[in-house]
Amino acid sequence: MSTSPLERSLEQRLGLRERKKLKTRRSIQEHALRLFLQQGYDATTVEQIAEAAEVSPSTFFRYFPTKEDTVLTDEYDPFILEAFRTQPPELSPTEALRNVLHDLIGDMLASDRQRILDRSRLMLAVPALRARQGEQTRETQDRIVAALADRLDRPVGDFELRAFGAAVIAVWETAVLTWVENDGEGDILALLDRGLDFLTAGCPL
Repeated sequence: MSTSPLERSLEQRLGLRERKKLKTRRSIQEHALRLFLQQGYDATTVEQIAEAAEVSPSTFFRYFPTKEDTVLTDEYDPFILEAFRTQPPELSPTEALRNVLHDLIGDMLASDRQRILDRSRLMLAVPALRARQGEQTRETQDRIVAALADRLDRPVGDFELRAFGAAVIAVWETAVLTWVENDGEGDILALLDRGLDFLTAGCPL
């Protein structure tokens, strides 16, 4: 599997010890996803994942607190938020977000499209994962609102900021759902653009 510029940037920020930990975490996740797809999420045990990844169950739990986390965890949220915070100040929040999605999400899809598709399928298909994903989505929405508040010098409790954050999350979830329903065919960035255009136009129906 090729390494994307985003992944290389992540690795360059880490010391040798952290890079080794990242390599182990990715290996465990790869084996977990393979087993989930082969034999089903519920039928796959932590012990099976650990054996496939050639680590002990205790090592597994050092990297992933639960089996669910092998699907839900990635390292990219901080990069996405940092990129949003550093967008030119003259851009609107929607334009800044569009730049981030094209640069970072596009990069992730170019190098890791199948893994993203596999994880997305599992998140939509497994009830336990859907519930945890809902919690994570709310946390991501809060981070988006905090980044917006800093960018616009407004309080994090601002109703319009919170509504915008919720709308952006809804666009993201709808684009991913459509992409997965189409078996990963088509351009997810085009779907995201379409959703953002719909928001900025005032949601005309």
